[in-house]
Amino acid sequence: MAKTVLAVDDSASIRQMVSFTLKSAGYDVVEAVDGMDGLEKAKAKGVNLILTDQNMPRMDGLTLIKSLRAMPQYATTPILMLTTESSDAMKSQGRAAGATGWLVKPFDPQKLIEVVRKVIG
Repeated sequence: MAKTVLAVDDSASIRQMVSFTLKSAGYDVVEAVDGMDGLEKAKAKGVNLILTDQNMPRMDGLTLIKSLRAMPQYATTPILMLTTESSDAMKSQGRAAGATGWLVKPFDPQKLIEVVRKVIG
């Protein structure tokens, strides 16, 4: 059975790229338009990995990560930040919130697949 990845980003073009890249590698992808939408979709359907942007309306990536980590079913699920933010301060905030890893946009599709395979197989 295919592993499911939740892609949370307010940019439709980024969601399409992530979705296309991961589907071509054999993953199922659920898309969410912001942190609030991502949280609702994660509650509705169990996912194996969450990819989230940081800067989004309604709920940002760090808040989403903290909210997911507070839920028993997502306490240990890999969560990757996929964002234009690359400062060390932002990365340490991400780690403190519970992010598993960090990918900087624009991302290399091959690199994305490698990282996803590393964390969920």
